[in-house]
Amino acid sequence: MNATVHIIGAGLAGLSAAVRLSRAGGRVVVVHEATAFAGGRCRSYHDAALGMTIDNGNHLLLSGNRAALDYLRTIGAERRLVGPPAAEFSFVDLASGERWTLRFNDGPIPFWIFDPGRRVPGTRALDYAPMAQLLWPPAGKAVGEVIACEGTVYRRLVEPLLLAALNIDPPQGSARLAAAVIRETLAVGGRACRPLIAREGLGSTLIEPALALLAQRGAVIRMEHQLRSMRYGRDRVETLYFGNDNIALNTDDAVVLAVPPYAAAPLVGDLATPTEFRAIVNAHFRIDPPPVMPSMLGVLNATVEWIFAFPGRISVTISAGDRLVDTPREELAKTIWCEVAHVTGLPAALPPWQIVRERRATFAATPAQDARRPGAATQWRNLVLAGDWTDTSLPATIEGAIRSGNRAAEVIAKLS
Repeated sequence: MNATVHIIGAGLAGLSAAVRLSRAGGRVVVVHEATAFAGGRCRSYHDAALGMTIDNGNHLLLSGNRAALDYLRTIGAERRLVGPPAAEFSFVDLASGERWTLRFNDGPIPFWIFDPGRRVPGTRALDYAPMAQLLWPPAGKAVGEVIACEGTVYRRLVEPLLLAALNIDPPQGSARLAAAVIRETLAVGGRACRPLIAREGLGSTLIEPALALLAQRGAVIRMEHQLRSMRYGRDRVETLYFGNDNIALNTDDAVVLAVPPYAAAPLVGDLATPTEFRAIVNAHFRIDPPPVMPSMLGVLNATVEWIFAFPGRISVTISAGDRLVDTPREELAKTIWCEVAHVTGLPAALPPWQIVRERRATFAATPAQDARRPGAATQWRNLVLAGDWTDTSLPATIEGAIRSGNRAAEVIAKLS
């Protein structure tokens, strides 16, 4: 009988591990998901208030996210991502009314900073020099301890970039994680910075094709099957308890625990995990975007941070949104739409809307919390961890989640 690997959690970390392990063969892959849907934070659902399918949140990929693009190629969904042909990012400053588009050149030498038509308005080439300090910062430092968080380049480029990537006020964020983002994107050049969006939805792009591929490869997906506890032997997990449905593990069976840190900690004794989190607020409006609107627009000096244009829908993302999680929903929707209407020229009347607030969207990307992220391997030889909260060397992103699943699959493969 082939050994079985039980993957606990059908978010992107669990699904990427399952895709890798099912491709390798030699093991039966069983995915257990506690809820009725796969995808975790990266999912789509039909919203009754809007009468249409929306994403739980807005997630951006970049052309340099090699693990995510490889995953999409494997599941046959790479062409479902759309974006501009070059690395371009449009911005508007709500306070001044200025609009501009950053245009990065493809190579690693940043020729774009010498072109006033491509760089941040009101800046000179020399203003970008301090960013180099973030490439290889001292260990354990926050961004605010490495660079001065002030000036036009910071406010109009570094701050929005790191706020979106780290989901924390950048001066408090881990310089190690900020450096990883910059080294894999801006430092590589425009070929790694082209923005990519799942225009048809996260579910149809990242989740449903993976589930279809796993079914084709003979993997088993068990929804609404929540792991309650595990029994441990001397050096391995021996039994999985799913309420009335318990599974005794054979000698060669293995477990990938791909659940959030606050779910993993009670299941694994003495497991150090991040304990602080940051919120993300998303707003969705059922309205046709203006024809000339870019697919993604950064907004400065506003509540709104990023506006996304989808067919028949405009969506907004606000990172580090803890200050907004208790704001009355309709008040928040009106505030956000007032800014969107001002920026886009759409009517001021509030269209059908939905607010999605995730209180624990990501771990707090501070140096202290980053230091609490465990690796994939555990003290039990057949138990492996996955999730964007594990030590991927990246912030809690789609790319980090998929890399964690790939790493977990590599550890499991070595057990054979």
